[in-house]
Amino acid sequence: MTAALVAGLLAGYGIALPVGAVAAYLVALTARTSLRIGAAAALGVATADGLYALVAVVGGSSLAPLLAPAAAPLRLVSALVLLALAAHGTYTAVRRHRRPQAAAGAVNTPPGPLRAYLGLVGITLLNPLTVIYFAALVLGTRTAEAPGVLEQAVFVLAAFTASASWQLLLAGGGALLGRALTGPRGRLGTALAAGALITAFAIDLLVRGGP
Repeated sequence: MTAALVAGLLAGYGIALPVGAVAAYLVALTARTSLRIGAAAALGVATADGLYALVAVVGGSSLAPLLAPAAAPLRLVSALVLLALAAHGTYTAVRRHRRPQAAAGAVNTPPGPLRAYLGLVGITLLNPLTVIYFAALVLGTRTAEAPGVLEQAVFVLAAFTASASWQLLLAGGGALLGRALTGPRGRLGTALAAGALITAFAIDLLVRGGP
């Protein structure tokens, strides 16, 4: 039981701590909306990580070989989605900065908590290497005796909790950033920086095939 708990926490933090495109998007989303929406989005990321942990711990040794042929097309789709997010965020920020009054009605409509939650679930699920990461972790720590249902549940819940704690921390940082950068230029700079960072991660995903 304790081993499954520790393994799940390590797995959750191991996949959540590296700051990637999803983390950048989460911080930028919270900065331009609210902590409530950012927290919902953070739980969406953690939910996807928890689902991947569940698939990995149940799938076992057959998971990674089955996903290998689909890794390349899924990686391409993931990069395209990231590029679309970066382009949309940059366009929205520039339009709001140039035409604040006209953009106040149509552009400045933030997503609700449910939409933010579901959106981040989908974005995070597009990363196939997350599944392979969890599968490799389970294979590396599995003993001769297969883990029981209770141990599997503890592993998944621990991974979800670890990921959720870190994503909520990022959302809190985004909320503080949004309060600090209340001016039009500050919000424009934040949005442009986030768009550039997400674009860089998407290009790196295509070039190097990394997560």
